[in-house]
Amino acid sequence: MSQEVYEAALDLLRRLDAKNISKHLTNICKLNPDLAEDLLSSVDVPLTTKQCAESGKQYLACDYNRDGDSYRSPWSNKYYPALEDEEDAPFPSKTLREAEIFANSSFDVYRDLYFEGGISSVYLWDIDEDGNDVSKDGKIGFAGVVLIKKEVDAGKSGSWDSIHVFEVQPNESGPYATYRITSTIILDLSAGKSEDQLLELSGNLTRQTEKDLKYQDLSSHISNVGSMVEDIESKQRNMLQEVYFGKTKDVIGDLRTTKGISSLKEESEKQSELIQGMRNL
Repeated sequence: MSQEVYEAALDLLRRLDAKNISKHLTNICKLNPDLAEDLLSSVDVPLTTKQCAESGKQYLACDYNRDGDSYRSPWSNKYYPALEDEEDAPFPSKTLREAEIFANSSFDVYRDLYFEGGISSVYLWDIDEDGNDVSKDGKIGFAGVVLIKKEVDAGKSGSWDSIHVFEVQPNESGPYATYRITSTIILDLSAGKSEDQLLELSGNLTRQTEKDLKYQDLSSHISNVGSMVEDIESKQRNMLQEVYFGKTKDVIGDLRTTKGISSLKEESEKQSELIQGMRNL
């Protein structure tokens, strides 16, 4: 696969309707199967919901908790549908799994306070090149993803999907760690009682953040990531409000007016006379 073809596919996806990004991505992968692996790992799509058979809780599915056609539940640490050879499937180490349980519990509280509903899931995995498992003192790095989804359907329909992929790398020189987070917000809103009154607003926003923060142990890494995610989502919400809602309001304001045609024509004539008078000065 050439780099030009890959970049062209990404450029095409940016120009197509964001509301149907999953459909467009599937069609491109069918046209050129060689692009599938790279596109599926680099293009964010709206999150899907799964049910954990053991706990009965819902969880979010993405490429980071997938093995084949099965997805790992953060509540039971099991794959659904069950895998034939689960021993070869990716699982977090024992200590990292304990941190994953703590992270899911913490972000579940965050989701309830900020979103008043929805679903959240956190997945962690080991990244140490020497194959060392994460320890409780937090001196070995790891990576993970925080997923949040909120859907609305009360005379309106829409969804909010936030995907925060992060990496934690403790510094050898002292009690500080480098936190790198790539955050993507996928927004989809629609309102209108009939098809001719339907207003749709869809898009996504991606930002990268890097910080060096002090840590004490493994749990403090989760706390630092949580604080960063909270700050990032607040900033991205404000940006979405300015870019999407502010611009849409301006466009609608220019298209629709409460003044009559005669009043607008009169104002236009006065403006033309004023401009002509200034030219004659």
